[in-house]
Amino acid sequence: MRLFKKEHDTVQVLCFPEETVEKGDYLVVEDLKAKRSLLVQVVDIQFANLPGMMEDLVREDVGDAYLFGEDYDPLQLNSQITLLRDIRILLGKIRCSIQGGSIDMNVSWLPSRVHSQIYRLKPHQLFELLKLGFRRPIKIGDDGDGFELRIDADALDGKLSIITGRKGSGKSHLSKLLVLGLVDHGAPVLVFDVNGEYVNLGVNPNGEKNRYHDRIMVLNPAKNFKVTLSYMGLATASSLLAHVLSLPETSLREFSRIWKNLERSDSLSLKSLKNTLRCCDLNEHVREALLSRVYTLERSGFVVEEGEETVRLEDFFAKTSGTGGAAVINLSRSFPLERKLVVEFTLSKLVELLRVRRVKACFLFAEEAHLYLRETYWEDAVTRMRHLGLFTTFITNRPDSIGEDIYRQADSIFLFNFKNEHDLNAISKAARIDGETMKAIAQSLKPHHCMTIGQVTGEIPFVIRVKPLDVKTMGETRTFFS
Repeated sequence: MRLFKKEHDTVQVLCFPEETVEKGDYLVVEDLKAKRSLLVQVVDIQFANLPGMMEDLVREDVGDAYLFGEDYDPLQLNSQITLLRDIRILLGKIRCSIQGGSIDMNVSWLPSRVHSQIYRLKPHQLFELLKLGFRRPIKIGDDGDGFELRIDADALDGKLSIITGRKGSGKSHLSKLLVLGLVDHGAPVLVFDVNGEYVNLGVNPNGEKNRYHDRIMVLNPAKNFKVTLSYMGLATASSLLAHVLSLPETSLREFSRIWKNLERSDSLSLKSLKNTLRCCDLNEHVREALLSRVYTLERSGFVVEEGEETVRLEDFFAKTSGTGGAAVINLSRSFPLERKLVVEFTLSKLVELLRVRRVKACFLFAEEAHLYLRETYWEDAVTRMRHLGLFTTFITNRPDSIGEDIYRQADSIFLFNFKNEHDLNAISKAARIDGETMKAIAQSLKPHHCMTIGQVTGEIPFVIRVKPLDVKTMGETRTFFS
């Protein structure tokens, strides 16, 4: 390979046919005289447009041998001409420079054409150079040559991450690897599972219990995940009524008054709340509005009477303290309204526990969050909740459902294959690399390959093949012909 041209942050490299390079690969342009190198990522591969190349190809195609007799090549030039036809131009983006075995973001210098050598740098070599995956490693994949690639759990701690890609590209597979990796390092994880894909993380593919079995708690709303009004509290109950059940402000004030009276008399329950609403002096429209909402809470099966078996979130965090664990809230069998009730309660209660420091911190994984998370929570999750200790990873196949402001605050993006230009445009507006690179590589990613962008790989974008997961993953599309 030879250095050919540089324009702004783009480098063009001549590549001969016997040299194997793919999109996303990294090249080192090493200036032997200056003793420093440029790190360049290949974003496109083209044929070299040599003078007379089209004329030569057309001449061969019309059949010179048939028109003028057999070819006579006394100087043996045919082999060289054939080689020239396959010479390629590698278009690469400069990411950083390397000097003295360390990364340097200063790329204001230009390597020599004469004294430079160019070679491909394997991903595991670059991971070692960047010192990734040494402190609290999470194994997420390999580089295609059998070398494991690891990231640090610290890169998710206190951070906002986004996993996005089209259906079937491997988003949830990577998400499960991250969940189990965090559990390995003693972290508490909460998962909103829309499709029932995480419920068997504690089971091997053959159905046997694995080492995570006792650290995975599956919560099924209205079955083994129920709450009472007293545990819910007035603030959370008001949030449910206002944001999920659209209770008007006037009715909400009356509800708060009645709730506080019942609390003072130590008689707060669903039954006493309904009886009080029926008997007290209220405007008829307010009464009907409140009763209809309370009946909705009761019918959901999620809010139950005092004395029934319930779950307290703080008990889960106390149980997993020091050992790590994941609470999977299985929303796959819940109706949309019930799903929103459960999510609103969980987030409100979690924020309350974080605020009073009964819970140190929590990693939240939100699958297809646009289906159940109200819009204001998108912003809360990346600002207010983040400072309280709730660190969110959004997983979605609809990147346009996530606001541009959230992309701009994302610390890391795991990008799987996309073909749709509209989807790529939504991400490229705020991704920490140029849109040209992102679009060029994302459209050619194979299944279960992702491009990592951001702090998780030291601000150097990588293409990673996600490793197989040795648990019963679930989530496969049900088919008729199988």
